[in-house]
Amino acid sequence: MRRATSRNLFAVAFANALGVLAAALPAGALEAGATEPWQPADTFPLDAVERVVPTQGRMRCPPVTLVTYRGETLRYHSPVRVNPAFRDRLRRFEEVVRDVATQVYARAPKRIRHIGTFNCRRIARWPGLLSEHGLGNAIDVAGFEFGPLSRTAARQSPLPKALRRSFTVRMKDHWTAETGDAALHARFLRTLADRLIERRDIFRVLLGPAYPGHHDHFHFDCAPWRLVSVFVRGEGFWR
Repeated sequence: MRRATSRNLFAVAFANALGVLAAALPAGALEAGATEPWQPADTFPLDAVERVVPTQGRMRCPPVTLVTYRGETLRYHSPVRVNPAFRDRLRRFEEVVRDVATQVYARAPKRIRHIGTFNCRRIARWPGLLSEHGLGNAIDVAGFEFGPLSRTAARQSPLPKALRRSFTVRMKDHWTAETGDAALHARFLRTLADRLIERRDIFRVLLGPAYPGHHDHFHFDCAPWRLVSVFVRGEGFWR
């Protein structure tokens, strides 16, 4: 009975949160089906953790296991603290980043720049719900650092000279770029987002510039629901 009550409270809080979310997003940014309960067949170790918290006052995050992870296929610019289950999703994420970067730039990035993983706090816009960061179940990605091509690859590459050398791709600088080398960075970021949205076995929640407060980073997590708000309608990459 206690478990059922807790589950019901979570359902009510989540339903209320969706109303707040719909009001907060730009017109047309949330389509039918953009937010949906996760399919029962897909399970994740943190699904059963209670996420309803008091909207004010002191708050304690549930005790969860955290590990320090530096990256496997790709490295993070600083180690991340995440739950082991989320670490496994990050490994899949790194593989997608590698593949998209190789397609666009002929090499993988040296480092992924993040601006946060574990952080015990509420969701800013939904104060009655625990942030997935409070479970080590989320990451905010701000950009990617690339090293130079090898001399042989650089001589044969059709890339502009500046992109054969080291460079950094940042969400805040390149997401809306339309001209010059920066336009290729925009293509990389948007293609990456598109691939990750298609890969439902990696992240469940994917937020970006279409979601308030996320113009300079991607937020990815594995909450027990599906929410995608990355591409603003009319950008040509709407999902």
